[in-house]
Amino acid sequence: MEYHRINDQDDDEYTITTKEFKEQMEYLREQGYKTISFMDFVRAKKYGEKLPEKSVILTFDDGYEDNYTEVMPILAGYGMKGTVFIISNRVGLEGYLTWEQLKEMQTANIELGGHTANHLPLASLPPQKIDDELRLSKLLMEWNGLQTIYFFSYPNGSYNDTVIKDLRKNGYLTAVTGTPGVNTFATDPYRLQRTYIPRSKLGLLDFKLRLLKSRLYTKFNIRQNII
Repeated sequence: MEYHRINDQDDDEYTITTKEFKEQMEYLREQGYKTISFMDFVRAKKYGEKLPEKSVILTFDDGYEDNYTEVMPILAGYGMKGTVFIISNRVGLEGYLTWEQLKEMQTANIELGGHTANHLPLASLPPQKIDDELRLSKLLMEWNGLQTIYFFSYPNGSYNDTVIKDLRKNGYLTAVTGTPGVNTFATDPYRLQRTYIPRSKLGLLDFKLRLLKSRLYTKFNIRQNII
């Protein structure tokens, strides 16, 4: 699932209220979903480790401060985990996470991933600039004391074959798109599907419909990245 901000101050498309987010987490728990990390997924695929029957990965793009102040404690309260994708050159800016917060998150229930250094649409960039964005995204975080970064989210869902080749070269293990669907071990690890969850006037009904959309996309093989 793809989120961005969770707070009660902003009211744009990319911000979910804390009440709505808690309702969604409660629904997932009632339906028997268990949260996993990308590392859980990778290890299960490589070593045959067992995953919960109804596994879900909760992702949060860009690295906003409320991912620490709101998301982390809410998920902890439900016994859940999540993955936050960081724009590394925005760390420490107003409204974004700090290095100290990121270090704490990695020791709690939050996995961290890269989201480029400057949030540029990668498919529109020349090869050298693509490599710079992917390499710096990872190195800046690791140089500042974070654990190794293995996972990636494409800004605006923009990628091409050159981007995927560079991800492999720079040591990333998976990457997520914005295409709806349900991932299996047959899904291309560098084109994993996600269910986008924006702010909605329909509340929990919209959330349920978006989950259904992803299941239908998978069932009817609509834009599914199978290898």
